Amino acid sequence: MLLYITLGLLVHLVFFASIFDIYFTSPLVHGMTPQSTPLPPPAKRLVLFVADGLRADKLYELDEDGNSRAPFVRNVIMNEGSWGISHTRVPTESRPGHVAMIAGFYEDVSAVAKGWKENPVEFDSLLNETRYTWSWGSPDILTMFAKGVLGNHIFTHSYDASSEDFGAHDVTKLDTWVFDHVKEFFHAARNNQSLFSKVNEDKIVFFLHLLGIDTNGHAHRPSSREYSDNIKLVDKEVKEIESTVKNFYGNDGKTAFIFTADHGMTDWGSHGAGHPLETCTPFIAWGAGIRLPQKVSAQKFDDSYLQEWKLENWKRQDINQADVAPLMAALIGVPFPLNSVGIIPVDILNTSDHFKAESMFTNAVQILEQFKVKMTQKKEATLSFLFTPFKIPVIQGFVTLLSTYPPRRLLGNLLLFILGVEVLVLSFFYRYMLTAGLVAFAAWPFITPLWTRAKSISLSWIFFCLLLAVFPLMPVVGRKPDIFLVVGAGLLVLLLSLFVVTSVIKRKDSFINEELVLHLLQMLGTMFSMCIVYGTHNSLLKKQGLPLLNQIASWIILASSFVVPLLSPPVVFDRLFSILLSSMSTYLLLSTGYEALFPLVLSCLMFIWIHMEQETLQQSASCKQKVSAIQFTCNSDVAQCRDLYLDDIRRAFFLVFFLVTAFFGTGNIASVNSFDPSSVYCFLTVFSPFKMGALIMWKILIPFVLVMCAFEAVQLTTQLSSKSLFLMVINISDIMALHFFFLIKDYGSWLDIGTSISHYVIVMSMTIFMVFLNCLAQMLTTKKLSLCGRPKTHVI
Repeated sequence: MLLYITLGLLVHLVFFASIFDIYFTSPLVHGMTPQSTPLPPPAKRLVLFVADGLRADKLYELDEDGNSRAPFVRNVIMNEGSWGISHTRVPTESRPGHVAMIAGFYEDVSAVAKGWKENPVEFDSLLNETRYTWSWGSPDILTMFAKGVLGNHIFTHSYDASSEDFGAHDVTKLDTWVFDHVKEFFHAARNNQSLFSKVNEDKIVFFLHLLGIDTNGHAHRPSSREYSDNIKLVDKEVKEIESTVKNFYGNDGKTAFIFTADHGMTDWGSHGAGHPLETCTPFIAWGAGIRLPQKVSAQKFDDSYLQEWKLENWKRQDINQADVAPLMAALIGVPFPLNSVGIIPVDILNTSDHFKAESMFTNAVQILEQFKVKMTQKKEATLSFLFTPFKIPVIQGFVTLLSTYPPRRLLGNLLLFILGVEVLVLSFFYRYMLTAGLVAFAAWPFITPLWTRAKSISLSWIFFCLLLAVFPLMPVVGRKPDIFLVVGAGLLVLLLSLFVVTSVIKRKDSFINEELVLHLLQMLGTMFSMCIVYGTHNSLLKKQGLPLLNQIASWIILASSFVVPLLSPPVVFDRLFSILLSSMSTYLLLSTGYEALFPLVLSCLMFIWIHMEQETLQQSASCKQKVSAIQFTCNSDVAQCRDLYLDDIRRAFFLVFFLVTAFFGTGNIASVNSFDPSSVYCFLTVFSPFKMGALIMWKILIPFVLVMCAFEAVQLTTQLSSKSLFLMVINISDIMALHFFFLIKDYGSWLDIGTSISHYVIVMSMTIFMVFLNCLAQMLTTKKLSLCGRPKTHVI
């Protein structure tokens, strides 16, 4: 059996890895010939302002008094240049957004291997093609375009990464730092002959990355005064930088200016997905080579932005984000970035038709070069008789094959899919399907003898099934933070703890002082978590940062949650409740709203499930044993394991369903933009993707652990073989995986691509993940530590 399980795991690992070879090999190629417009460019230099996290509507709209937050930018729109919306693609994050603007291509699909944090394949960019580039801003962005560049022509100036603190009193300093250093740079250039000669060359770029708006949006939301004030500051400073640059070059009319953003932001202060608030960013261009404003009487767009922004009389020219790269290349006369897929927006250019035509032709040749290199590489790596166009065969043949089956047999197979697996598959697309499944679970006692045999337990099962069914109908976590719900969840945990402690004290035969102390310590940990959450929330509201004492206490509570449950007795109920208390202490620290209630309700349902499963086997006298008398053991007695019943398929399905519910129940990872950095503010506020990611992953894992620990008890009470269960779960997950394998996309937006791959990864990982969860659950339920250094005996 062990050999078969090992072979099965290896096969699933191969299947899991296959999608990355099939769908997610980098499309970037190398070896193309640089292409540039042969005519003289309209500009010698370009100044690129990127306001990180700036929404288009927040820049263009008028405030409640009818005034613009950005009067200088609005004056440019009406009198000096061209404007519109730059449409980004998902993931709406800083790295892919900047790559699209400066290198001209959207997210490299092979970046999945790097956790989306960097481009795994070297790429060409506009900055690499310039004679000189000077850049100021965040080290995360600037170093990305200087990495691996040959020659010494890209100069970066960045502040320390620790300055990117969501809890800082004033994060506009991130932008003032950039503007001050740019002004100092031009002042120094007047007195430095070497620098003066460089900045007076042609084909140069000045790149200003402004992170303050994004940081204020995360910390205070885009509707906040801080976000609006940051926009006003940037507008004022952009005006001063324009004046500084023009004065330095004696108003020679050879400077082009572009102001845009890498991504927008939702109303709740996150980004990453494809909501219009995240994908619609401002684009304003003016100066050398840019067309002047065009007055129009009517414009056709599918949205109502023009009327809302009072800009309906100034021609709006929308572009795709990747189009910015070829536009900038044409303006200063450098080769188009080799990997760019952007299309130059010639309507924005104020040049001759000849120049526009040459630019379009050069753009087309540059894109065609990529196709030629890609086709050559593919032919060289593929057997000649296999190098054929893809056909859509496969589905038609499958349908034809199904039609040859006898109708009854076909109908029976379809019913099995519809009644079981399809509910799970649909729940990946529609969270409310989990609600439908839980409502169906609530009806389980009515179709079995449980309703007459154990009415009180059945009523509890119905109540908690329906209560848990509410969570998938709630909004995605993070959109409406409510710290009082978190504190309320803590109070419910304390009330439940008091009830349990009272009931356990009555069991004088099995309750000792050490166990009482442990319960009280865990209750104290829950109270500490409530105080830390409340105190940290108030401190951040007052812009006083994360209190050091709260931060230290949070990490201590997190670390202790792995150890404290091992001090409790291995009796099923005592150990499971200890795991719940420790998990809730940590979960409260990582919660921002209603999701704090989710593990509590889920655990209550798990406790009822253990009793329900025991009741289903009461027809056998040998199986009847009180839950309070069952202990978790390290080595289960194989002789006690029984043959499989038909009911065991239901138990395996219940387990898979509860694991999926734990995954999507609160929308923790329903989409990329559901991640809210405020959920880790009790632990840290300085941006650290690895630490923040690890904390969020543990938050996601906690409901899984609770379900798996409860199922350990189900296995004990029903004497179900874990190996048999494992095989049944493999069958269920493989059928689901087959659905998602054919639904994987490697085209379209990253929201679609990311969703399709994540679905397949989840179901293919389920078997592997089950092994990990099973080991973790066994460790938490069977291992025993002692406060006094010696094991305790328990009277059963």
